Amino acid sequence: MKRRAFMALTAASLAAPSLVQAETARVLRFIPQADLTAVDPVWTSVYVTRNHGYLVFDTLYGQDSAFRVQPQMVEGATTEQDGRLWRLVLREGLLFHDNTPVPARDCVASIRRWGRRDAFGQTLMLATDELSAPDDRTIQFRLKAPFPLLPDALGKIGINMLPIMPERLAATDPFKQVTEVTGSGPFRFLADERISGARVAYARFDKYRPREHGTPDWTAGPKVAHFDRVVWNVIPDGATAAGAMLNNEADWWEQPLFDLLPLLKRSPALTTSVIEVTGNIGLLRMNQLFPPFDNPGVRRALLGALNQADFMTAVAGDDASAWRGDVGYFAPGTPMASEAGLSALTGPRDVDRARRDLARAGYNGERVVILAPGDYPRINALANVAADMMQRCGMNVDLQTTDWGSVIQRRASRAPLDKGGWSVFITTFTGLDMSNPASNPALRGNGANAWFGWPTAPALEALRDQWLAAADAAEQRRIAALIQAQAFVDVPFLPLGQFFQPTAQSKTLEGG
Repeated sequence: MKRRAFMALTAASLAAPSLVQAETARVLRFIPQADLTAVDPVWTSVYVTRNHGYLVFDTLYGQDSAFRVQPQMVEGATTEQDGRLWRLVLREGLLFHDNTPVPARDCVASIRRWGRRDAFGQTLMLATDELSAPDDRTIQFRLKAPFPLLPDALGKIGINMLPIMPERLAATDPFKQVTEVTGSGPFRFLADERISGARVAYARFDKYRPREHGTPDWTAGPKVAHFDRVVWNVIPDGATAAGAMLNNEADWWEQPLFDLLPLLKRSPALTTSVIEVTGNIGLLRMNQLFPPFDNPGVRRALLGALNQADFMTAVAGDDASAWRGDVGYFAPGTPMASEAGLSALTGPRDVDRARRDLARAGYNGERVVILAPGDYPRINALANVAADMMQRCGMNVDLQTTDWGSVIQRRASRAPLDKGGWSVFITTFTGLDMSNPASNPALRGNGANAWFGWPTAPALEALRDQWLAAADAAEQRRIAALIQAQAFVDVPFLPLGQFFQPTAQSKTLEGG
């Protein structure tokens, strides 16, 4: 059967191939990486919510597997005044799931809300003098200076994606979660079928009009829904999820545990593959509002004890082809990656020296609360390795195991520890999100407007501005090396290594 998209379940993994199933099977049974605990992809940056977002919300632009941005809701765009005036014209026939039209003013409201939270969006809005909707089909940007990456910002795949929603919802404070899900994408969210910790369901929106031209590829091209329903069955236990796949009770498992892959590969009914070619990179994020991690010397001291191999083997095992260390602040294999500053991670690992460096930096036994999601195996494993590393360095570690939903709620808190705050959480980003300074939220150092952890790093911010203004790719690479070197001084997060997560699918699904 030829490759086709059913909206690609880019929701399942944004680098996923377009998949189809036999015409007699109209329900896709999917096991996601974790429960959907938040439905607003502006409020949170977790991939589960972003994946949900691509099912129910349409976007102005899409991005293909060659990283090219293409119009999606937008029919076309024009620029004037040497690139300082952009007019984006919407396609005709766009409808929200409540059967109301999608006017440009709703898009403007959605852009403004997203632009408060997303790293790339913040940059675009700072460059914008005026954002308006002159008529129902036109979105107009008046810019302070040319911003040729405008479509790239609006159409980027990574977190946070730009969901177009009705103005009444987009008016919500971006630091508060939208709880009503009304989009204009290929699938409707079935709120009444949602069972926390167990099930999420979607139904095909029969009035959705895909683009008429192009090839389905990642989030670009026509989004044609070939399934009537998509059902996410949340199964935190790996053995139970493997049993569901082997017994034909599920069609697609987004993130199988590495130690169960041999079992899945032996099944003649299943296939496994790595579809996120840029890999996944672990991040240890520290809360820089409070001691001890408000002190850059404390953050730097941990670099000498960090052994990325310990973290990666905890997730992917001993198979050297499944992971790599010596990973800096940009994804290996992407144009901005370099060896600048990498000696901080590649030199001899010395826990005793890290302990002495912590004392010299002024660490005085402050409690370090590490959030660990017991229902998210790979992140839980990384959190436990982090706790062990910090304890061996002499830190006063309090490892608190909870569920992933509680982690993403709690990490938004700016309260001190005695008021329910936190010191460290672990997450993973795709290599795509860590491919450049514009798209990587964890590299921002803009204080209160930064991603969770809220670092203030003026030198990083100044270099990021230089990167955005660079005249060509060579200049971008030069500045990216300076950014990485500075990141090893400021330490906005600890990079934990890169691994390549396979997915498992029934052979009744086909994809290119």
